[in-house]
Amino acid sequence: MNTTCTPVETERTVLYVSNSPDQDLASFLAASGWQVMHAKNTATAERLIERGNIKVGLVELPSDCTSQHLSVLASCMRRVETNWVAQIAPGQAENELISRFILDYCFDFVTRPWLNDRLVFALGHAHGLSSLRHPPAAPEPSLGRHGMVGQCEAMQQLYRRIDKCSATEAPVFVAGESGTGKELTARAIHERSPRAGQAFVAINCAAIPPSLLQAELFGHERGAFTGALQRKIGRIESANEGTLFLDEIGDMPHECQAVLLRFLQEGTIERLGGNGPIKVDVRVISATHVDLDRAVEDGRFRSDLYHRLCVLRLIEPPLRERGGDIKLLANYALSMYRQDGARKLRGLSSDAIVAMSNYPWPGNVRELINCVRRAVVMSEGRFITANDLGLPEAENGPAVTLAEIRSKAEKDAIEHALQRHGYRLSEAAAELGISRATLYRLIHANRLHQEPAAGRASHANGADADDEAERHARSLV
Repeated sequence: MNTTCTPVETERTVLYVSNSPDQDLASFLAASGWQVMHAKNTATAERLIERGNIKVGLVELPSDCTSQHLSVLASCMRRVETNWVAQIAPGQAENELISRFILDYCFDFVTRPWLNDRLVFALGHAHGLSSLRHPPAAPEPSLGRHGMVGQCEAMQQLYRRIDKCSATEAPVFVAGESGTGKELTARAIHERSPRAGQAFVAINCAAIPPSLLQAELFGHERGAFTGALQRKIGRIESANEGTLFLDEIGDMPHECQAVLLRFLQEGTIERLGGNGPIKVDVRVISATHVDLDRAVEDGRFRSDLYHRLCVLRLIEPPLRERGGDIKLLANYALSMYRQDGARKLRGLSSDAIVAMSNYPWPGNVRELINCVRRAVVMSEGRFITANDLGLPEAENGPAVTLAEIRSKAEKDAIEHALQRHGYRLSEAAAELGISRATLYRLIHANRLHQEPAAGRASHANGADADDEAERHARSLV
């Protein structure tokens, strides 16, 4: 048996972890084409795996195996990408702790006295699966660009626009829902612009009280107000020759908007308590989840400031519109937080992928990453399942055919046209672009009322100008 701690990795190397190794077992594996490496404890096993990138392990569980022994083994086995086969004594599989350990950390198990064919098959299968998980040469496809993860068409368009915005000094406004990654976009623009070597200063306009926001943006001199014991450089001045990112600009108080507008127009600031203007050279990128067009209409946001900020406009796509990026982001989050879990996770189950694809993600990418991180900690198996994610169940209503959708749209259009024109058939038909006779047939086919209930009695006493046409329509039904 090879007991050296300097492994030379071959195509078929197995790490045999046992306090008292079986020499006959080692000889049999060597004769079957395996290079056998032995480790008497988990510390030695970890060193051998790290130095040799061993893909298959055989771990012997002693007859008197305790929960503490299993815990030590688990701590080693969940940190590496080795497929483990457990060797157990007869009856051990009935032990709840051992059966759970095998299910969570092992690819397969064999029972002593081991059968030659069964053991070779288990080790070969484990090695084959590992080879599939680690393709020999093909590089992994790119997850995205500009430090962002995403390959859908909406993200590809965003990447192209980031490149264009990076080549100019014009102010950029980034619109999008909360959690879509607006600050990542702002940083990507800065890092690809001529200002990349200078400061990138971000400030969340919604997180600072209105009374302190001006001091944060413009700074203050000593004694400018109670508590101002020394001069403080503001965020705008700190970003001189670099980029200033104004996040959640839509929540900026109205009184601060006027001061910010003056800075954008003149390129100067004045510290609170200061005596004169200070020239600053700053590229401004702003963002918000607020609908600024509506805010301008409602008087909550100055239109002149809006036009200063929104010279170039980018829109972050919400996660629910990014299709396959959901799976891509979920696997990326799993790779980041895999070590947070108590078990060695192999990935996301198919039902988890389906559940994530059907969920609308109101919190967008931020919500998805937090969801996967929580599932890593709370999962109890080798794969994250839909139950581990804890997503609300989608409301699965009855399937609707295209014909039913078209029929409902037609019925709604007729009803709305009738209501807008006071149930005057000639005017409603003209709006819909059809003849009065056709409209009457459609009303009859959809079982719609020809006039409001309140007007039916009075209609019986009056004459409609188009009675003749209506009689003609009735004759065609």
